[in-house]
Amino acid sequence: MATVDVKDTSGKTVGQIELDDAVFAEEINEHLLWEVVKWQRAKARAGTHKTKTRSEVHGSNIKPWKQKGTGRARSGARTSPVWVGGGQTFGPRPRDYSYTMPRKARRKALRGALSLRAREQKIIVLDQFATDGKTRSVVQALAALGAGQPKNKVLIVEAADNANLVRGARNLAATKWLAPEGLNVYDVLHHETLVLTRSSLAAVQDALRPAARS
Repeated sequence: MATVDVKDTSGKTVGQIELDDAVFAEEINEHLLWEVVKWQRAKARAGTHKTKTRSEVHGSNIKPWKQKGTGRARSGARTSPVWVGGGQTFGPRPRDYSYTMPRKARRKALRGALSLRAREQKIIVLDQFATDGKTRSVVQALAALGAGQPKNKVLIVEAADNANLVRGARNLAATKWLAPEGLNVYDVLHHETLVLTRSSLAAVQDALRPAARS
């Protein structure tokens, strides 16, 4: 098992902890990561796009001119798709973009994403993330941990009952807070550094061990 330092919010090392190989030493399957990210993004699509058909646009259904004798092509209504301002033919309609993906594949991909960050030594474990709820305090803590560079995207994983942390992190553009049960492949890959507390790390490992659930 890999061993990482446990730090406090001042950046001081206060102990060590082992990362479970069953979670943080998974084989990294890039194609599987891509498949899960695509699945997540598809689920997030609103699918509310819509254009009006000829029966929905505002306009007269009176025949513009008589059928024969004018020398022009016949026309039945101003709402026809061939007219400017007419309805759209085969335009987008509201739809659901989500689809199903095997749960085992999703869990394997998440273990792979965590293993990638562990291999890159981009995982920071905190004893606890105590803060007064101010954004400035969270910024100072991340800087002390070496994760506070302006463009460094940080994902903080901590329980939702740490209300001060949730409030202090929500105004940071490059930092995102997630509860352990909300950890996902897209956010792990989207953020360069992963910050977890001891309790959150234990929760993630318990949930993702292959033998934990079928």
